[in-house]
Amino acid sequence: MADGAKLYVESGMASLTRTIEARGPAESGGAVALPVAREEQHWYAAYTCAQHEKRVAAELGAQEVEHFLPLYSSVRRWKDRRVTLDLPLFPGYVFVRLALRDRLRVVQIPSVVRLVGFGGLPTALPDAEMEILQAGLLQSANAEPHPFLAVGRRVRITGGPFAGLEGVLKRRKSNLRVVVSLELIQRSVAVDVDIADVQAMAR
Repeated sequence: MADGAKLYVESGMASLTRTIEARGPAESGGAVALPVAREEQHWYAAYTCAQHEKRVAAELGAQEVEHFLPLYSSVRRWKDRRVTLDLPLFPGYVFVRLALRDRLRVVQIPSVVRLVGFGGLPTALPDAEMEILQAGLLQSANAEPHPFLAVGRRVRITGGPFAGLEGVLKRRKSNLRVVVSLELIQRSVAVDVDIADVQAMAR
């Protein structure tokens, strides 16, 4: 990890509860049932304009949309001074948790390009994986961006803040790290682990 690097998370309204009904024509007086998939809340990746992640997170917070923007703090050395910058752990992305019927609240934000998906439809990220990642980053400062990595000696983390996640085992000097990759957005993050907290996965 870069000198002085540490990590923290911006998270919006984790316990937010919202009830929204879609109603038919006024004369009918009835409620129109939406497909279950559109009503269920899941995590999605919002792709943002370059270096606009914090602006998007601030707007999401103002609109009371649950969101997740992990940042890490890195010390950069310039000619005459050292500067600490708080940078997105997943550059170009802010994670949001919502029902698809509410997606316009996100995509209408000027700095949001789209919700990531396939075939024109947003694709949900694994809820369990996102919950572990979010909780782990709140507990641990030992994380930093890593070039996307999906091939290598795969392990499961069995202990520590990131228990339950899977990734590729790497050795960095005297430390062991697991590179956890989010396939949907082609981004990876490296977290420090103890050898006792990893288990090899069958190939």
